[in-house]
Amino acid sequence: MPNATSPWKSKTAATWLALIGGPLGLHRFYLHGFKDKVGWLLPVLTLIGLAGLRRVELYGQDDQLSWLLLPVLGFTVAATMLQAILYGLTPDERWHARHNPELPDPADVAPSGWGVVIGMALALMVGATVLMATIAFSGQRYFEYQVEEARKLSQ
Repeated sequence: MPNATSPWKSKTAATWLALIGGPLGLHRFYLHGFKDKVGWLLPVLTLIGLAGLRRVELYGQDDQLSWLLLPVLGFTVAATMLQAILYGLTPDERWHARHNPELPDPADVAPSGWGVVIGMALALMVGATVLMATIAFSGQRYFEYQVEEARKLSQ
């Protein structure tokens, strides 16, 4: 199976790493190593979003900077959940051709099982929930801000 220079990459593991540690880039580091620039960008975006969440806790929902920072977290989480779904939907043959090219015969490897399916289902639930909450929060705050500005202009 794996050789010493290129370890075997599991589709199930990549799916679950994207689900559990996606905002930290764990799935990217697993597949591409620690030199992956996108893998290092994900924790930075997550920290920016968490700073927005912290500002909401400290200053309330009227803090305009948190309106900009918080959606970064939501979209980062939603994007990594989408990545988990895409990993799971990749056919096994294509997965092995891309991530395990050293396999002499990919047909010898057991096909992905229910672990991938369950991971994709959970990623779909988490991703959809986070994405809808992010859109709702951002839209609500934007329109409330517009109403307040219109009130100021009318007075």
